Amino acid sequence: MPQTSLAEARRPRAEPEPVAPPSQAARLCTEDDYWRTYYLESDIHYEWNNGRLEEKPVSDYETFQVYHWFMLLLGHFLRARPMAKLVALEMGFRLPLPTGTVIRRPDFGVVCNDNPQPLLPLDVSYHGVFDVCIEALSDKERRSIERDTLVKKAEYAAGGVPEYYILHRTPEQQAFFIRTPAGVYVPISPEDGVIRSRVLPGFQFRLADLCGRPEHERLRDDPVYAAFVLPGWREAEQRAAAEARRADAEAQRADAEGEARRQAERRALEAEQALARLQAQLADRQG
Repeated sequence: MPQTSLAEARRPRAEPEPVAPPSQAARLCTEDDYWRTYYLESDIHYEWNNGRLEEKPVSDYETFQVYHWFMLLLGHFLRARPMAKLVALEMGFRLPLPTGTVIRRPDFGVVCNDNPQPLLPLDVSYHGVFDVCIEALSDKERRSIERDTLVKKAEYAAGGVPEYYILHRTPEQQAFFIRTPAGVYVPISPEDGVIRSRVLPGFQFRLADLCGRPEHERLRDDPVYAAFVLPGWREAEQRAAAEARRADAEAQRADAEGEARRQAERRALEAEQALARLQAQLADRQG
């Protein structure tokens, strides 16, 4: 048998590469089994489509950047106007549809405060219907694109989700829908390049900014975002500017008062000196 040297024996052994768990996509299972076994699966995120598991696809990094920028923008809005709760971490909700029950886990969503089903602090799934669903589109496979743009769009509309947004790194793949009273989605028409939500009155964003993703600190002076992005900063700056103007005015007033006092003192001194000269002249004449 080959001999192992002391140096080789002391050399740390390489850890084996982690093995990805096999996907259970397309597996048949009951709804109870899905909630109990697959819903909280941490390695692979599954949705449930009328008895069959569906694996959620992963978006590319640039699409994630769009998603992240948009989620932060929505967070600014809900802090300024707390009319709803932002839901992330792919929380699932159940949609009983005429074609069968599905359980979907949007990338994030919104539950309004006036939703008939409140979102409770300890909920790990939502027991109502989201008011807004947002998906970050994965375009690596055609079926992934169709899943968000056709299948989920139809399901969310039939299930009663009032607004549905699809985010992507390219404008051509982005979409924003509002549900009509007839239960179908129609595109939200931008006004001057700005999308305005009807579910969240006051929430708006410029389409070009989704790909440009300007720093949120710069948005506070933008008329599209000024009402809800960092309003506290703007108010603090305005207060600071007002304090600076007041301090400057007080300094100018103090300078003016000081100059007036110095002029009065100079005039008094000149008067005293004139009086002293006059007295001296009178004394010389009398002498």
